[in-house]
Amino acid sequence: MTLEAPAATPGMAISSLLENRGSEEEIILETSGVSKRFDGFTAVSDVSWRLRLGEAAGIIGPNGAGKTTFFNLLTGMFPPNQGSIRLRGEDITRCPAHARVLRGLVRTFQLVSVFDHITVRENMVLATILLANARRGRFFFGRSDSREISAKCDEALQSVGLEHKAARSTLQLSYGEKRKLEIALALALRPRVLLLDEPFAGLSDGEIADVLDLIRRVKANLSLVIIEHKISRIVDLVSRLSVMHEGRVIADGAPQEVLAQPMVRQVYWGRV
Repeated sequence: MTLEAPAATPGMAISSLLENRGSEEEIILETSGVSKRFDGFTAVSDVSWRLRLGEAAGIIGPNGAGKTTFFNLLTGMFPPNQGSIRLRGEDITRCPAHARVLRGLVRTFQLVSVFDHITVRENMVLATILLANARRGRFFFGRSDSREISAKCDEALQSVGLEHKAARSTLQLSYGEKRKLEIALALALRPRVLLLDEPFAGLSDGEIADVLDLIRRVKANLSLVIIEHKISRIVDLVSRLSVMHEGRVIADGAPQEVLAQPMVRQVYWGRV
């Protein structure tokens, strides 16, 4: 989807925040035989998986399938017991989480993760300063150009439609607005790959529609991976769907074709 919004619209703001480079056939994120065990329990088992540049991919599966653990491996929250992870051809298997963020691999969490007791704008300032100073080799609270930071914060808040609530405490936001803020914080980190872990969890139908519209605009400018239990919400959002069950990927391909597979139907609905 190409963004052609006029000046000063959320779509234009998102487009300027994010940028894709290279051929669409380029593999931007790849795992090879990754596994993760916890005290003898195998949460992820021998998963080899690829994400192309500019692709929007979904990962689904029943509770306990290993989806979030797989996300945690991709983003450096856990080290794998075996296998490798590559981002744009670089082996990042042992890179810490913050180093992956600086390389453009950014995630959100199933439970909304924002800073309470400070304002919406202050949330954005923290994220924007973090990135600016980290890229300059400075400590978290090192000096940054205030006008530059201010402009980037305004741009990010406009991109998610929260510019009019910048001065409010996050405690005053609805859950759906907090989810938008969390996505704005992720966008402020200038991701090449954005991973969303159940972005519709806990939202009303109206809030889901708003966040879904935001994700549709965001995905035009980066590579996207989304975990979601509400399958109907992402079937038309992603071009590829992977199904995990008992730590393994049991199906991968075009969404409608994957959902029609007998094994997938058996896992999800207990019938073919």
